[in-house]
Amino acid sequence: MFLLLIAVYSLALIGVGLVVSRYVRSAGDFFVAGRRLSSPLIFTTFLAANIGAGSTVGATGLGYALGLSAWWWVGSAGIGSLLLALFIGPRIYGLSRRYNFYTVGDYLEHRYSPAVRGLFAGVLWLGSLAILAGQLIAVAWILNAVAGIPKPLGCAIGGGVVTAYFAAGGLFSAAWVNVIQLTVKMLGFLIAVPWALAVAGGWHAVALKVAGQQGGLGAGAEAYLGFTGIGLRGILGYAVILIPSFIVSPGLIQKLYGARDEQAVRRGVGWQATALLAYAFLPAILGITARAALPALPNREMALPAAIQYLLPSWLGALLLAAVFSAEVSASDAILFMLSSAGRRWARGWPASPPPCCCPR
Repeated sequence: MFLLLIAVYSLALIGVGLVVSRYVRSAGDFFVAGRRLSSPLIFTTFLAANIGAGSTVGATGLGYALGLSAWWWVGSAGIGSLLLALFIGPRIYGLSRRYNFYTVGDYLEHRYSPAVRGLFAGVLWLGSLAILAGQLIAVAWILNAVAGIPKPLGCAIGGGVVTAYFAAGGLFSAAWVNVIQLTVKMLGFLIAVPWALAVAGGWHAVALKVAGQQGGLGAGAEAYLGFTGIGLRGILGYAVILIPSFIVSPGLIQKLYGARDEQAVRRGVGWQATALLAYAFLPAILGITARAALPALPNREMALPAAIQYLLPSWLGALLLAAVFSAEVSASDAILFMLSSAGRRWARGWPASPPPCCCPR
């Protein structure tokens, strides 16, 4: 059943990508969607990219191990996205319109030199290949854990789907496919989390169970169920690592190049930041629920697949599996976007040097 669901869903995503690709007729359409993405499309393509393996499987596992303070893992990404919407995003978008940038590499070459662009491309390729591999391995791992699909086949399915719809139409195709993926993600988690919580007896019963596992209603249980349970050091650790990553991520900056105008950047990226801050509670609560109902899991990363198998009916487990598959694939298309354009040089006819102080530093 699960294999058939993933196969049909994968074909549907590819089909949408191919249909949308009929409207892609130039490099500008492929790389920046003709600069015609509205605020809602910026919202969906950003949020789809930001909810990937770490924000689903990883965040649920952190909720299982750390409790409600696992919010800070995804929440820090939301804070970074909010700063991008308010400060960096509109400014760099304005430069991309003024100088007709297609890629982040175009900006770096314009602001610094071709050598800096080449160094950036090399570093980006090394890092992004590893991240893309991680996303595809996550797809394979959860498909294997839930549906018994062999891991090589799972990697091939994930890689094949994202390559097919992205290669068909670049950012324009990806943005419209992301609408479907995000809808499935949100439906999956918004229905599955309260359902699993109800199966476990409700929040009060879950809190009592995890308190018992922590040795009673003491400091350990209070920390596990508290928003700041990991402490200031843990919160700052997540903030320092993740907030800057979501302010200057090449994949996200390149997506905002496709916006219709600066207002679309501010609204679209800002809306998705707010949504990300709210979504961050869902995997944390699901992890806590899995801990209460299934306390003996050998690996915290098993929390999400175990919840699918043991806490949800088959139809809802299938929906959540499709949501997780969507998360991994949509995050992968953002990484593939970076890889496809990092080293590409486009002649833009720029001025010999940028105006003083025109670029964010």
